[in-house]
Amino acid sequence: MIHTTIIRTEAGRVRSFSLSGHALFANHGKDIVCAGVSAVSIGAINSIMALTGVEPDIEQGDSGFLRCDIPQDLPEETQEKVQLLLEGMIVSLETIEREYGKHIKITFKK
Repeated sequence: MIHTTIIRTEAGRVRSFSLSGHALFANHGKDIVCAGVSAVSIGAINSIMALTGVEPDIEQGDSGFLRCDIPQDLPEETQEKVQLLLEGMIVSLETIEREYGKHIKITFKK
């Protein structure tokens, strides 16, 4: 199962997110759940960097691990753009979770 954790600030902004594990929906290279989650999460990071110029702190590792921390000292306008992109990522991940809930679990923390 892919475990996704979204950490929000007290104000409700996404501070960071992490993913770990494997969907185990299908064999390696044919797993549409894994491919979808990877595309959505990496796409969000790439969009943040390309569209806002913000460089999040990113860590990748074995077993599908990805962590992304968003700088908190951004100008308000930039922070709003970053947050919109992250909220879009969350909507997409929740859509995958609704369809393939046995293979991905999203947890929200403060």
